[in-house]
Amino acid sequence: MTHAGPVIDVRNISRHFGELRAVDGVSFQVQRGSIFGLLGPNGSGKSTMIRMLCGVLGPTAGSATVLGYDAASQSEAIKPRIGYMSQRFSLYGDLTVEENLDFYGRIYGLSNQRLEERKQAVLELTGIGDRLEQLADHLSGGWKQRLALACALIHEPDLVFLDEPTAGIDPVARRQLWDLLFDLSSRGVTLLVTTHYMDEAERCSHVGYISNGKLLVCGLPEDLKKLPQVTPEGSTRYEIDVPDPAHQLAKLRELPGVIDATLFGQNIHALISDDVGADAVMQQLDVPPDHAEVRPITPTLEDVFVTLTKAQGQNGKTPSESQTATDSDTPASSEGGAGGDAKASGDADQPEASNNPTARPAVKRQRSLSGFFAIARKEFMHIRRQPTTLFFMFFIPVLQLTIFGFAIDTQIEHIPMVVYNLDGRSQSRELVDAFVNTRTFDVVDNVHSDWAYQEALLSGDAKVGLRIGPDYSDKLLHGEQAQVQVQIDGSDSQVATTALQASRLIGLMRSMGIARGAAESARFGPARDARGEVALPIDVRPRLLYNPDLQSSHFFVPGLVGIILQLVTLFLTAFAVVREREMGTLEQLFVTPVGKSGLLMGKLAPYAVVGMIESLLVLTIMTAVFRVPIRGSIPLLLGLASIFIVCALSLGLLISTIAKTQMSAMQIAFGIMLPSILLSGFVFPRAQMPGPIWLATFSIPVTYFLEILRGIILRDAGFFDLIPWVFGLSVCCVVLITLSVSRFDKHLA
Repeated sequence: MTHAGPVIDVRNISRHFGELRAVDGVSFQVQRGSIFGLLGPNGSGKSTMIRMLCGVLGPTAGSATVLGYDAASQSEAIKPRIGYMSQRFSLYGDLTVEENLDFYGRIYGLSNQRLEERKQAVLELTGIGDRLEQLADHLSGGWKQRLALACALIHEPDLVFLDEPTAGIDPVARRQLWDLLFDLSSRGVTLLVTTHYMDEAERCSHVGYISNGKLLVCGLPEDLKKLPQVTPEGSTRYEIDVPDPAHQLAKLRELPGVIDATLFGQNIHALISDDVGADAVMQQLDVPPDHAEVRPITPTLEDVFVTLTKAQGQNGKTPSESQTATDSDTPASSEGGAGGDAKASGDADQPEASNNPTARPAVKRQRSLSGFFAIARKEFMHIRRQPTTLFFMFFIPVLQLTIFGFAIDTQIEHIPMVVYNLDGRSQSRELVDAFVNTRTFDVVDNVHSDWAYQEALLSGDAKVGLRIGPDYSDKLLHGEQAQVQVQIDGSDSQVATTALQASRLIGLMRSMGIARGAAESARFGPARDARGEVALPIDVRPRLLYNPDLQSSHFFVPGLVGIILQLVTLFLTAFAVVREREMGTLEQLFVTPVGKSGLLMGKLAPYAVVGMIESLLVLTIMTAVFRVPIRGSIPLLLGLASIFIVCALSLGLLISTIAKTQMSAMQIAFGIMLPSILLSGFVFPRAQMPGPIWLATFSIPVTYFLEILRGIILRDAGFFDLIPWVFGLSVCCVVLITLSVSRFDKHLA
């Protein structure tokens, strides 16, 4: 779609950052095919203006249309039709020239055939065709700018924004880059260029000068030079060629009738009152006539902008934005500019150095702690201005100490137990009560079938199974030894050890209670075993399931798989967005039509593949080095591991949308990792934690994955056995992805 009106139409636009007015009530228009130069010193608001026009920074007040679209509300319609070259090199230094071009071509949706055509066109235009395989970081400044311009042009934009494109490059590269811009302009491309180089303003078809957020003047360069406030009525501008111009400049500024004077190359540009005249001024300089040359000149754009900036600074008034408007109150100034430096460098009153070696000043001996207080004070100022650092230094340790102090308890109680009581009489119920009264066990279910009994243990709902035979009470009444089977889940070695010791002790105590009922002088024992020998009445027979030798590696190593996967994937993506923000590449992406979901998911996908490879690696080491067999389905394990990896990567992305720097991202990531290790059940059983903290553990994704890992690897659990944990992990994954996408904004703060 071709827009008939101005390509850019800015109307009284402002942008405030707190008390700072970066852009203040600016209005101008840019016509199709022109090179519009937005000039001004560093910090004047040029970059802020471009960001608002590109739609990545909203205005505080006013409005702007770009290519017929509102820059604030219709920015996504603008982005496919504009190119953007940021102030600093913001392409990917670890990609080659060709890879950068391919990336930006695909971002703009170019087909493979069209991408090849456009690559050839921009390579021919910028002349970087012989550097396709070179890494962008290895290019010189001028070639980096050519590459940045090529990427900005790859999709044939109607309008190109160039934010100080020649900053930091040599004069030859500057000249060559401007030749490229002229070529683009001749092809009908509209260019908006910001710069603080006044010689580049002369190359623009239209210029606007912005200072302290205000547009001082805007129009054709030749018209701006004719503004009456630049060369006030009754004065003339001269170029003075004299020996030692820096030294003469200081004298010239003190002479009556000299309104302004500054160095311009090897000459002096002076604004002199016609009442005095140039000849009278030169006579007062005491320079021989044959050594001086004075000629009238027209003002340069530098003269225009320096004059207007001084006028604004002295009386706080902004000259009219009209080309022909005047400000009769604009006072002349004879100070500032390059003259101040020149005066210092040209001071002729400096004493000559003494030739007497004994007159050398004594060298002050440097102390080892020299500068200590200055450095310490500076570091305190850094800390004071980093709220996240202070937060993690003071609040997080207190919070973690409080939580972990309550949550971590090595005394294991309330182990979930399933009871399969085939006897059902008072003697068997008393035995169950004996288990419960110790507070070591909690009955979570009373089952009535072998299948339900085994399923409770297999799914992990119960860590201990108590099976009482149908003849338990009969054997006790007949003085026979009654067997009780206690099956203990050995996948958690701490819980298993406690359950093993407690069940044996309960059997012993119940037997002693029965023995006390028999007289010590009786000729028969309290019970006899199957061979007729005296024995304890109750024979508790614990049986360790899944990890019969209680090897700690069988408990910790599967858990380590989950912890390591989260650690690596979390840190990989926690820095993804933050790193791009610090490099400047994120702002470059904001100007492209890439969607925020596409940007985040595109970052997540490669790391997900890497995470799956890492899963295979750590599982291989687990089985080969630590001899932990995988009893369950490997495809099921890998499938559920993929959900966890996506979940952990999403958590990292969420961190990167919150943190502003890589340091704060690392602090948040560490703040998440410690609870993941201590509260997930990796080290300490979750069942022993206080109620509120136990509930909070369900918000930790690795909690679910540890149960899945131990269930499949150690207990041969199937999908249906793990449904509660799979459901919880899936919910965490969906929530984290949704939060990451919703928090991410394709606008600068």
